[in-house]
Amino acid sequence: MANLKNNINIKDLDENQTQESYNSFKEKLESVEKFPSIYTFKFIVKTDTDKSTLVKAIFQHPSASFSQKSSTGGKYISITIKCYVNNADEVIDYYKKVSEIPDVMML
Repeated sequence: MANLKNNINIKDLDENQTQESYNSFKEKLESVEKFPSIYTFKFIVKTDTDKSTLVKAIFQHPSASFSQKSSTGGKYISITIKCYVNNADEVIDYYKKVSEIPDVMML
């Protein structure tokens, strides 16, 4: 997941993304992050798709900044997004929206 400090990452959500897993993830976020803050999100997409554009389109906040880097082999792009969020619920909402885009890996 974006912020890897204190061992919190998107993998704390189960693959079915149940409300229980979101609640657990929210608790972990709130225990290590101070909100409001600039939160770092990270995603990986295949280079030969428009997924990068779709992911970036979700982050409409004026504070959002984007950077991306191609993998060594050129097959993937890692996208880093820094965006102001008011609370853990906003972080989770962004992840939920991105999870609707097929084949996007969330870190």
